[in-house]
Amino acid sequence: MARRSPIAALVAIIAGALLVAPGAHAQPPEPSAPRSPEDYCRQQCHDILPPGQNGNATFAELVSHMLLGTRPKHSDDQLAQYDALAGGYRQLTTDTVQEFFNDHSFGVKPEDVERTYRPRADVTVVRDKTAGVPHVYGDTRSGTTFGAGYTTAEDKLFMMDALRHAGRGEVTPFAGGAPANRELEQSFFSVAPYTEEELQDQVDRVAAQGERGKLAMQDALSYVDGINAYIQESHQGRYFPGEYVATGHVDPITNEGRIEPFELTDLVVLASLVGAQFGGGGGGEVSNAVAKMALIERLGPERGEQAWTAFRAENDPEAISTIHDGSSFPYGNTPADPKGAAMPDPGSVEEQQLIFDASGSATKPDEESPRPAVDPQNPLRGMFNDGIAPEGMGERRGMSNALVVSGEHTESGHPVAVFGPQTSYFSPQLLTLQELQGPGISSKGASFAGLSFYTLLGRGQDYSWSATTASQDMIDTYAVELCSPDGGPVTKESNSYLFRGECLPMQTLERNNSWKPNLGDDTPEGSYRLMSFRTRYGPVTHRATVDGKPVAYTTARSTFLHEVDSILGFQEFNDPGAVNSAESFQRAAHDINYTFNWFYADAHDTAYFNSGANVVRQPHVDPNMPIATGLANEWPGWDPSTNTATYQDFEEHPHSINQDFYISWNNKQAPGTAGDRVEKGSVQRGDLLDRRVREQIAGGDEFSRVELVQAMADAGITDLRAERIVPDLLRVIGEPDERAKPLVDQLRAWLADGGKRTETSPGSKEYAHAETIELMDAWWPLLVRGQFEPAVGEPAYRALTEVMPINQSPSGWQNGEPGLHVGQGHQGSAFQLGWFGQVSKDIRGVLGEQPPGGFSTPLCGSGDAAACRQMLMDTLVQAAATPSEETYPGDDECEPGDQWCADSIVHNKVGGINQEKISWQNRPTYQQVIEFPDHR
Repeated sequence: MARRSPIAALVAIIAGALLVAPGAHAQPPEPSAPRSPEDYCRQQCHDILPPGQNGNATFAELVSHMLLGTRPKHSDDQLAQYDALAGGYRQLTTDTVQEFFNDHSFGVKPEDVERTYRPRADVTVVRDKTAGVPHVYGDTRSGTTFGAGYTTAEDKLFMMDALRHAGRGEVTPFAGGAPANRELEQSFFSVAPYTEEELQDQVDRVAAQGERGKLAMQDALSYVDGINAYIQESHQGRYFPGEYVATGHVDPITNEGRIEPFELTDLVVLASLVGAQFGGGGGGEVSNAVAKMALIERLGPERGEQAWTAFRAENDPEAISTIHDGSSFPYGNTPADPKGAAMPDPGSVEEQQLIFDASGSATKPDEESPRPAVDPQNPLRGMFNDGIAPEGMGERRGMSNALVVSGEHTESGHPVAVFGPQTSYFSPQLLTLQELQGPGISSKGASFAGLSFYTLLGRGQDYSWSATTASQDMIDTYAVELCSPDGGPVTKESNSYLFRGECLPMQTLERNNSWKPNLGDDTPEGSYRLMSFRTRYGPVTHRATVDGKPVAYTTARSTFLHEVDSILGFQEFNDPGAVNSAESFQRAAHDINYTFNWFYADAHDTAYFNSGANVVRQPHVDPNMPIATGLANEWPGWDPSTNTATYQDFEEHPHSINQDFYISWNNKQAPGTAGDRVEKGSVQRGDLLDRRVREQIAGGDEFSRVELVQAMADAGITDLRAERIVPDLLRVIGEPDERAKPLVDQLRAWLADGGKRTETSPGSKEYAHAETIELMDAWWPLLVRGQFEPAVGEPAYRALTEVMPINQSPSGWQNGEPGLHVGQGHQGSAFQLGWFGQVSKDIRGVLGEQPPGGFSTPLCGSGDAAACRQMLMDTLVQAAATPSEETYPGDDECEPGDQWCADSIVHNKVGGINQEKISWQNRPTYQQVIEFPDHR
């Protein structure tokens, strides 16, 4: 049907809002509430998920929000308590935990019941008053997962719908042509370009995996039935999400239009979206190759190789590891004498063209956006009509963290855990809360909306689990030699390639997307064609020449075509008969093929397991560089038709039970395990957690739940650079000159106060030590560039910043180039990526130390300590003279120079409801606080 203009749509919404008041749809008499099984947490489990459980808004609620600023019930009621922890954690007590977290017990007390209803005869739903969380009780297993689908659609339908379109590369026809929408669909289309047949094949493959596979598909079918039942009822009753009117899919007056029902293949799309964002690792080998060659060209073969090795920090002996009990788990390392690398000829690399035949607004560059072009390794760089690309989602890694202490070191003698994933800040949140109770299912916690037929992160009757992104290297880049089927000339633009002696055409997949203006999106009409090129080795990301021969660089990902295989592991997490011990939990985690660090705690034991489809590689292959094709270099046992290979077995994965403590903040998993990129070195934000837990245990002080929360929160407002690097920088400076002395004094005073970025008082929107924090933010990009670029040269320095940006401050990315401040992320996540370990090792080398894994000769000052010292003082003075408007350049959310706002967390809209900004804290979005005093 024809789309209305924005003005006409707004008038229609206002008129249509009068037809259905919020909550006006009829409800049958409430049934009696069923009981949950015995809860062994004994009210010692808590959790939090901002901004609120409810993400759906009717016509009337959207209009009320637009005109009066009101929000639907339970859409923001977890935001204030989440925000408050940053300023209130020091005063936290056992009695005040529920001021900052919600009760995570099974069931709902009678006085806390908000509503009880039956979406189908075999399922009862109880909503609690506190947060509006659905507690789903199924008389049958089918009823349980049906109820999960129904209640998730009640809370997150439009977001689920938008994401299934994004995962197919088709969000602009659905939600409009805003730049963020285009960036989103391009990103996902480039990494997971599936045909509908391939999506269905993945469903069929899981269904054929024995009884658990068959059961999983039955659960998924009932779940989809629940979603579709809500779609049908809400459309007929006219209480569906108002965004369907705003985007022109339903007429607000006549109710004509269609909300497309969900299918099983939509769940595969959503799984691929989540897996690409949070559950993969690797794929940066082309950038690695360019940077390494630039270093060798500048420094010579021997010193260039050594400088690359130090920068890469592949197996840094100083890196803290989640496993620290003396075990080693080698994986993903560069062999001593690598062979089969396919290094590009200098200057020959070009990114694969993705956009064709652009017209209208698609031909206009997004001049107002400071963000770079789409990075095929960075899905989810934007969301819908607000035009904001959230950095937490733009980078695959997220900032999930975990702290788990064994009972040997707690006051109660029972393990204590504070853990959760970071899925960025959205309104509504990508995760949804639920309790599921039915035959073979007993769980409570969070799941990605649209995949919530099982709880993905949460708790069972007597155990809890969580995850952090692991990012071990499961993606390899192959250089596929191009060819001409008719024997003609071969160029980089050729779309045929050699595979085992045959010249084959690349598989192509297209999306013809067009858009018109809709309410909330004033982007003019436009269209383009997205085209993906794929070989047997995976999607093409770059074209280049190798030794003069044209090649296509492709990404071979072990989870490609296997996006839903992990369903079996999640099914076991939810099954009280399958998980009843630390060992059984680890075995279930091994059934998950995405790269996650899994943590477990019950009344007696703690456990850790690193999951993932870890391919076994040929012993001579370097997974950090592009690889030449051919049987000698392919994964052992690789079947290109199914993308299956030989994988590491259970014992080879990093795993542990009852270590004294575990911490994880996307740091190194274990000695011997190489990360996918270069950030897991001698200084990493996991150090902030490790130090706080390790020192308290070493001092003989036992942990309580409160103290573990405080350790997490204290680390979450600390500037990593201040705690771990600035002290050494000041040692190099020593006694500063007159220009730098007051600045050095400022820095020392800030360090003495903990090096934190925290408000003067809760809600003040002004930092204590604000001037010094600004000085640090301005100084870091200047000092890093001054430290490395003169030694390695401008081409190598620029290439290394492509491998990893130098700085992930709370306010965004800066690479030390004039005017380059790539977005203000507003997503909390900070200090994961950056040249923190590289700066630290080099500076300690200047001080005369010999840090293991460091640079053979210090690069700062080209090895001259006096020159390095002078550079540090010069750049410090330069930073002090930098205008605030350059350090914090402003964006759609903030005025230039507004420091607090630049750091603040903004919930990006997926629909029509926005949220208030909150102060910065480096913390998971969903978080559990756990201590089980009893066990089955």
